[in-house]
Amino acid sequence: MFSGIVEEAALVVGAVKDEGNLHLTLSCSFTDELKIDQSVSHNGVCLTVVALSEDGTYTVTAIQETLERSNLGLLKEGDLVNLERSMKMDGRLDGHIVQGHVDCTAVCEEVEEVEGSRYYKFSYDVPLEMARRGYVTVEKGSVTVNGVSLTVCDSERDSFRVAIIPYTFEHTNFKTIEPGTVVNIEFDIIGKYLARLSSLS
Repeated sequence: MFSGIVEEAALVVGAVKDEGNLHLTLSCSFTDELKIDQSVSHNGVCLTVVALSEDGTYTVTAIQETLERSNLGLLKEGDLVNLERSMKMDGRLDGHIVQGHVDCTAVCEEVEEVEGSRYYKFSYDVPLEMARRGYVTVEKGSVTVNGVSLTVCDSERDSFRVAIIPYTFEHTNFKTIEPGTVVNIEFDIIGKYLARLSSLS
C-alpha cells in the first residue's frame, strides 16, 4: 500500500528483456535501505526488489501483464522513474490510498504554465463498462499519475487536468512529461468500491 507521495525520481541504469519479462535496474539514494522481496512503487506500479548490487543499484522485474497495462515497457537507460516505498501504518496519510496496481496508461495532451505552476492535461481510453465500475476521475477527487497522488480538475469522460506545483515538478519525473508522453494511471480505489456496490443494489 502506498500514499502517492514520491520519495525520489530514480535513474534507470539497465533495462533487459527476458522473454515476456523486463528486468529494470535503478540507482537511487536509499538503495542501501532496501531488502530483497520489498515492495516499491515504480511510476505507480508495485514491484518487488529481486536483487541488490554493491554498486548502489537494485533490480525489479515487470511481467508481461504489467508491461501491457503500464508505461514500464517504454523505459530505457537514462529515464527517470518515480519511487515510493510502501506506507508505514504509524504515519500520516499525506496523499491518498494507492495500491500500486496501475489501471491503464494515459497520454499527455498539453502542458500549460500558469504563474509558476503547471497544468497537465491527460487523456485515456477505457470502455464504458469499465467507467461504470469506477475507472473514471471526478472533480476534486484523487488520481495517481506515474505514482504521484494528485487532485483532479477539469474532469471529463476521457480526460482530466492536474496542477503541478514547482516542488513536485522538480522532485518527480513530471519535469520530463510533455505532450505525447505516456503515463501510468491508477483510479481511486474508494470510487471503484462505491461503483461496485451501487451496481449490486
